[in-house]
Amino acid sequence: MFALLCAAPLAAHADLYKAVDADGHVTYSSSPLKGGKKIYLEPLPTMAPLAKARSPSDFPKVDGETQKGRDASRRKILQDELDAEQKLLETAQQKLQAAQGENNGNFVSNGKSMHNGGRAQEYEATINSLTAEVNLHQQNIAALNTELSKLK
Repeated sequence: MFALLCAAPLAAHADLYKAVDADGHVTYSSSPLKGGKKIYLEPLPTMAPLAKARSPSDFPKVDGETQKGRDASRRKILQDELDAEQKLLETAQQKLQAAQGENNGNFVSNGKSMHNGGRAQEYEATINSLTAEVNLHQQNIAALNTELSKLK
């Protein structure tokens, strides 16, 4: 069986011919072509497959109970961070709602700022900053949920 597998690439080798017509079009074929020339190709270099990397025999190993403890600690840390991030999100959302409520329609009409000195620009900057803060906390929560879902 091994000899058959080793011989398979040799059996797949075929002669290759190249012909160029009067218009310059190049044609390649595995059978002789009128006016064509046989092409001799060097065999492609081959190498043995790489062995799967293994840890050295003196590499420190962790028993199952120790790993379970580490996983539990990681889960607790991630859950604590998630809880804190959710509280920060609630606070940021409340600040954003309060800032939008303070406007009372004085500086925005149809979604566009109306000029009233620098107050309209200050309002927009505040809203943009608070919106970015809300978005950041939402992204952090999504990332923490992803990490928690990866734990066993």
